[in-house]
Amino acid sequence: MRNLIFAINTTLDGVCDHTKFNPDEETMEYFTHLTREAGTFLYGRKTHQLMVPYWPDIAKDHSGQTKADVAFAQAFAAVGNTVVFSRSLDKAEGKNTSIVRTNLHDEILKLKQEEGKDIHTGGVTLASQLAELGLIDEYRFVVHPIVAGEGRRVFEGINLQEKLQLKLVESKIFKSGAVALRYLKQ
Repeated sequence: MRNLIFAINTTLDGVCDHTKFNPDEETMEYFTHLTREAGTFLYGRKTHQLMVPYWPDIAKDHSGQTKADVAFAQAFAAVGNTVVFSRSLDKAEGKNTSIVRTNLHDEILKLKQEEGKDIHTGGVTLASQLAELGLIDEYRFVVHPIVAGEGRRVFEGINLQEKLQLKLVESKIFKSGAVALRYLKQ
C-alpha cells in the first residue's frame, strides 16, 4: 500500500503562504529529494495552478534559474501522475493530470491501493480535508525562522473527530535556521 505524505513550508506561526518566505538552496534540495520519492501528486485546484505550469516550464527552460530550482523542477516534471480534486476546474494543465470530482475518501483509498511510489500532497484546503478523514500517513513540515503575523495557516479551521497523534521520526536543522520535521501518524 502506498503512503500519503503531506509536505509544506511554514513559518513559526503556522503561515504557509509562499509569499511570506523565500526557501533557500538547502530547503529546495530537501524538497527535491522528497519529490523524487513521489509517484503521484494530489492537489486541490489552487495548489495545482501554483505548481503547473510554473515548475514544468522551468524544467524545460533553465535560463535565469538557480541550480536548486532547476533540480526541483526536473524532479517535479518526472513524477508520473497528478490528481487534482476540483469542482470548478474544467481542464487541468500538465501531462498525466486528471481532475476528480468524486468522493475524496474513496478516491484516496483507491489511489493508496495502486502499485508504485508514494502519493504526495501540499497546500491547505485539500490537506485539511485529508487530515480530517485520517488519510495522511506522514507529515513533513519545514518550519522557517519567521513570524509572519498574517496569512493562510496550516490546518486553519480543521475539524477533527479526535486529536491527531503524531510521532516525530526525523528532524534536520538547516543552515538558515529552518527545521525539517518528519512525523508519522500513530
